[in-house]
Amino acid sequence: MTAQFQAWGMAHDWAWFLATSIGILIIALPLMLAVAMIIYAERKIWAAVALRRGPNVVGPFGLLQSFADGLKVFLKETIIPTSANKGLFLLAPIISFTVALIVWAVVPFDVGVVLADINVGLLYILAASSLGVYGIIIAGWASNSKYPFYSALRGAAQMVSYEVSIGFVLICVVLYAGTFNLTQIVLGQQGHMFGILNGYGFNPLLFPMAVVFMISSMAETFRTPFDLTEAESELVAGFQTEYSSMSFALFWLGEYGNVLLMCALNAILFWGGFLPPLNIDLIPWFDIPGIFWLFLKMLIFFFIFGWVRATVPRYRYDQLMRLGWKVFLPMSLAFIVIISTWLMITRYGN
Repeated sequence: MTAQFQAWGMAHDWAWFLATSIGILIIALPLMLAVAMIIYAERKIWAAVALRRGPNVVGPFGLLQSFADGLKVFLKETIIPTSANKGLFLLAPIISFTVALIVWAVVPFDVGVVLADINVGLLYILAASSLGVYGIIIAGWASNSKYPFYSALRGAAQMVSYEVSIGFVLICVVLYAGTFNLTQIVLGQQGHMFGILNGYGFNPLLFPMAVVFMISSMAETFRTPFDLTEAESELVAGFQTEYSSMSFALFWLGEYGNVLLMCALNAILFWGGFLPPLNIDLIPWFDIPGIFWLFLKMLIFFFIFGWVRATVPRYRYDQLMRLGWKVFLPMSLAFIVIISTWLMITRYGN
């Protein structure tokens, strides 16, 4: 796109700036629309599990319910507690929302269809997504209320606990792929299991890590059964207790943006990303745009997220910590050793 603007006589700096701005809008605006629609979809999933109808009044089949809720929140008054730190109180939801957006810069939707195709894309995602906990910590502390503060402490401990295991799972993927570039990681997943299936998840050595990553991604985004930061039976609404209006809505946008990101990462790292599921030419799989396959896999993972939220009860906090430190951490470390040994014997051995 930059070259096209330069061909029209624009200077390189301005052409790059305009092309990058358009790329950001092409990602950010559909993402906001997707957040509205997946909230509707998740409410429909919950309703189906409970044998109810879900949203069905506003618009055809209730499709406009999320937009009505957004308008209602937008028109409400923003209330700041008198004892709160006003600057940090308003900054916290902005941090959560912004961090949820910037991570999408390196997500490949197809070969070459990525805003920034950098060689360390996986490290960028790990670093940028880690910043999201600062929004929760700042919100809990700035509210000057005990329940949000408890929630902030829980969020910090939970994020650290599960990012350790996520980091080791990503090392397993990088060992197999030999690169941190997300596009190359996807392309390296062609032809597993006798050359038929596309995806590291079909590899017996990496399938357990795919399961660990999916469960850890639920914990990373504070989803049920790991939603200890906003446990309504214990902490009212957790770090969001004192928030209202658009500051509250920004937390929701950030949360569901992160959920979509984790669905995309599950698909990209383990299940072939924008590749079709089968690596055969009998069916014209490869004629279908890669972005279709990526979105389809994201929807499957989002259904799993919603299904779990509707059916699995919340963990106790000691169970949450035990799963992260005593199960996932030793397991991911063991698989690093197993995968490294296997690769040394089969790929790098003489």
